[in-house]
Amino acid sequence: MTDPTPARIIPIQPQAPDPELMVSLYEKQKKIYPRAVSGWFARWRWTMVWLTQLVFYGLPWLQWNERQAVLFDLNERRFYVLGLVLHPQDFIYLAALLVISAMALFFFTAVAGRLWCGYACPQTVYTEMFLWVERHTEGDRSARMRLDAAPWSAQKIARKGSKQIMWLAIGLYTGFTFVGYFTPIHTLAAEAAALSFSPWEWFWVLFYGLATYGNAGYLREQVCKYMCPYARFQSALIDMDSLVIAYDSQRGEARGSRSRQADPKALGLGDCIDCTLCVQVCPTGIDIRQGLQNECIACAACIDVCDDVMDKMGYAQGLIRYSSGNAIVKSWSPAQMLRRVWRPRVLIYGALLLAMSLAFVVSLSLRQGFVVDVIKDRGAMARVVGQGVVENVYRMQITNGSEHPQHYRIGVAGLEGLAIVTPTELAVDALDIGTLPLRLTLPPETAQAHPGQARPIVFTVTTVQEGEEKTTRVKSTFLVPR
Repeated sequence: MTDPTPARIIPIQPQAPDPELMVSLYEKQKKIYPRAVSGWFARWRWTMVWLTQLVFYGLPWLQWNERQAVLFDLNERRFYVLGLVLHPQDFIYLAALLVISAMALFFFTAVAGRLWCGYACPQTVYTEMFLWVERHTEGDRSARMRLDAAPWSAQKIARKGSKQIMWLAIGLYTGFTFVGYFTPIHTLAAEAAALSFSPWEWFWVLFYGLATYGNAGYLREQVCKYMCPYARFQSALIDMDSLVIAYDSQRGEARGSRSRQADPKALGLGDCIDCTLCVQVCPTGIDIRQGLQNECIACAACIDVCDDVMDKMGYAQGLIRYSSGNAIVKSWSPAQMLRRVWRPRVLIYGALLLAMSLAFVVSLSLRQGFVVDVIKDRGAMARVVGQGVVENVYRMQITNGSEHPQHYRIGVAGLEGLAIVTPTELAVDALDIGTLPLRLTLPPETAQAHPGQARPIVFTVTTVQEGEEKTTRVKSTFLVPR
């Protein structure tokens, strides 16, 4: 038997990779150079920048009742918000506030898209501030592009260095202000002058400051495009009747450049002159003419610059405008479009938001300002003292949540003849906790009617706050032995 013909083996020779043929799976992030823009929406955006930052930077310095107006004192577990003093048991108000905020976000998104992102989101606000610094140190869009492309020189180092110093100053002061909501800011300022922060203060000042510096200085639109979850679920909150920033393709197409004196209809062109300024001013670098995209933060910069171009060309404004999908497709008038804004979805969101806001305000206004806890003595649940009189012992704890000393009167009801035989008044200092032992007695004739029963009783605690009498009732039980 002859051997089979051996199979031919084609040798595989390793070859050095050609750098020119290497393809990365990740595209390099292209730097966006937003162009400065002025207009009605730009003024509104800067109004919100000033308003939000005056509140954020100013509140810690505001005094109220000889203390910081807004302070979250974690060591003492007290939270001061203007005239309110909240305790850990008041965290229900924080939960309610978060629910109200979420419902407000749903409501305004359903009405007019990403208004929060375009005008009040911290990422937008601080990016506007950092871009302002960048424009004043490096120039507008074309100047910044030339500077980045130029070789390093003394002028480039000076411009870049001054920008970085100002960015770091804004970021660190932002971190300092943030910590000032948890440590009294006057104390924090003295510590800053001596560089004597505690370890946790050092951590949060640097962490929050560098996060502001990185997010607003470098990440910018990437936070909105890749990190923010709101861009992902906004499509579930809007529909074809929501007001969004839209390009009127019926009016704008076909695009093309032309002179101001030219007749676009004779040239077969629409109103869009294809200047691309709407792309150049966009902080996320999108082209709104390609339709609504999840990267759009509704800053309306494209509306301002497009209206300016339309004015110069002698065309009507509104080629890019706030509109709805249905209004663009069906060529609705502004009145028809606005009538569709108040549709069932918006009305439901609005009703829920109004109801929760009213409940929140009413609950805060009816808040007593003190908390009462009653604990029954478990060492002696009930005992008979002197001629069949039944006695129960309790311990009452009163937390004074106000910033003034309070005097409390204690009463009890629920059984005929039930009486308190210990002192029934208690004085508690401001923001302090007072404890009072209570002995309750029940006459024998009433006790004989309820042998072996735990009868419900109610303690009443009354005080006068700001000229108004306030009463809290606490339920408990009185045990009658067999």
